[in-house]
Amino acid sequence: MDNNDTIRILIIEDDEILRMAYKSMLNEVPGYQVLNAYASFDEAKRFLEAESPDVILLDIEMPGTNGLQALPFIKRTLPDVSIIILTVFDSEDMVFEALGKGASGYLTKNSPGSRIIEAVREVRSGGGAMSTNVARIVMRSFQKNPNSPLTRRETEILELIAAGQTKSQVAQALFIDTETVRSHVKNIYIKLDVNSKSDAIRTARDKRFI
Repeated sequence: MDNNDTIRILIIEDDEILRMAYKSMLNEVPGYQVLNAYASFDEAKRFLEAESPDVILLDIEMPGTNGLQALPFIKRTLPDVSIIILTVFDSEDMVFEALGKGASGYLTKNSPGSRIIEAVREVRSGGGAMSTNVARIVMRSFQKNPNSPLTRRETEILELIAAGQTKSQVAQALFIDTETVRSHVKNIYIKLDVNSKSDAIRTARDKRFI
């Protein structure tokens, strides 16, 4: 493949084992070149313009500036770069925040290597690469009742509770404290005019709010 057709890749991932695994895997693909692999965005930040990658694989949870916070800076610095979020988190809020801030793709870290390889080519061709579970979240958002009285955060919390998670598990998954979850649940009950978790879930499902 001609050098002009080579897809130049930058990896920003704090887990050293994963970082090196991604680098090794992608460098073995004909037409792919990993320019560098950094442990944090703060470390990579000053090299972005000079390295000018075509694709960035970006983790969310990292020391210092996290991936969601980094997205606007990256897109201002490199408007044409394609960014694939590669993370363990697949909450609705994170997915839509990442896509809204300019990410071209969103994969969870349990994605097979072949999917990551395919995603790099996909985003460079103008596509939107997503894990199956992330695509399901996006599709479900279009199928929900648009007249729901619940905010996106309230919807996400109720969906997690409906999936069997406790308030403390919900808080941990969404990086908020348990009291905040309790406050949201109280608002959900008021908006749905219910007095119990089971009634809230049943009402929300019947009306396609979740």
